[in-house]
Amino acid sequence: MKKQASTGRAVSMVVALTTSAAVWLIGSALAAPQSQRPTAKTTSDTVFKNIQVMKGVPVDDFMGTMGIMCAALGFDCSDCHEGAGTEKVDWAVDTARKVRARGMVRMMTAINRDNFSGQQVVTCWTCHHGRDRPSTTPTLEYMYGPASQEMDDVLTQMPGQPAAGQILDNYIQAIGGAERVATLKSYAATGASVGFGGFGGGGNVEIFGKFPDRRAMLIQFPKNPNRHTTRTYDGREGWLETPLTVLGKYELTGSELDGARLDAQLAFPAQIKQVLTNLRVSLPLSISDLPAQASQSSKEVSTVVIGQDRLARVVQGAGPRGILATLYFDQETGLLLRIVRFSQSPIGRVPTQVDYGDYRDVGGIKMPFRMIFAWMDGRDAIQLSEIRTNVPLDDSRFRPPAR
Repeated sequence: MKKQASTGRAVSMVVALTTSAAVWLIGSALAAPQSQRPTAKTTSDTVFKNIQVMKGVPVDDFMGTMGIMCAALGFDCSDCHEGAGTEKVDWAVDTARKVRARGMVRMMTAINRDNFSGQQVVTCWTCHHGRDRPSTTPTLEYMYGPASQEMDDVLTQMPGQPAAGQILDNYIQAIGGAERVATLKSYAATGASVGFGGFGGGGNVEIFGKFPDRRAMLIQFPKNPNRHTTRTYDGREGWLETPLTVLGKYELTGSELDGARLDAQLAFPAQIKQVLTNLRVSLPLSISDLPAQASQSSKEVSTVVIGQDRLARVVQGAGPRGILATLYFDQETGLLLRIVRFSQSPIGRVPTQVDYGDYRDVGGIKMPFRMIFAWMDGRDAIQLSEIRTNVPLDDSRFRPPAR
């Protein structure tokens, strides 16, 4: 595979997932589901069949590993599973690529164990970078071309940069000031969404938050009333439910639970300094929107959130149980443009990215009305039409709906 085709393969990977209505089927690439419904604290080998090299992994972390493999190799589900995305697929059957993948995981584990004291330094992405076969020879294009813009997952404090606390204070001031922001205790938002590739035909979105750490996002698809997406965190437990998946609704018990908690906490900016620890500031970086197909845009929802080449100050900190979060603040306005959080998995960190834009005044606080929520297995573009603050919210809002 030529390197110039790797981006196209990565895009086709996501498109294949969405257009085949298999947003989370990717998560079972080495296994098939057993008949029982997953319950709390279930692991990969209790939910799926034929697990050999990643036993005992929380289900949500296991799902993330499949996304890492697809991104690293530029694959989709059907590259390793004949019939993936159809009713005729048998996830448990061993194919040549599945067997090869197990060997690669064993090799990677051994390299990290024998050379890096078990630290996760080498991953699938380290060698593959979107290719099914790793590139072995540098080209003169890279020798004399622009330097790589890839950032390290773990950033270090760079000299000559403003203090992290100052950047966060500027952000709080930009959205309304500390006194006003501290009054935000709940919110309820409604709007529209569209998935990557137009999946679901457009949805109606509801987002609820309650201080300090409760959050729920519900997406209903009018053209497909039996399909919905639900992400909830009630301050202790988190749940995920997405359309036409292998697992349906399941509880988060691994690193994605930490991610759900962080999402809920950072929705209330007044506590940002308490939520994130070990803050450090990297060099400023120009960022722009993620590439998007025309099918993900509509009259109601735009994929233009950040725009092109916005210079941002970059702050990184540690969240609950050591989860990493990198925040990008517009150097001109001080507003938050992007959050990338990294969850753990057995074969590498799993990034989740949220971009923010279209800030509007809501009761004296500037809040984003447009966002892109992107993870390893899909992407939702959201345009809010209304946000109400400090509204009464029953705790049942943050529990998974009974279906």
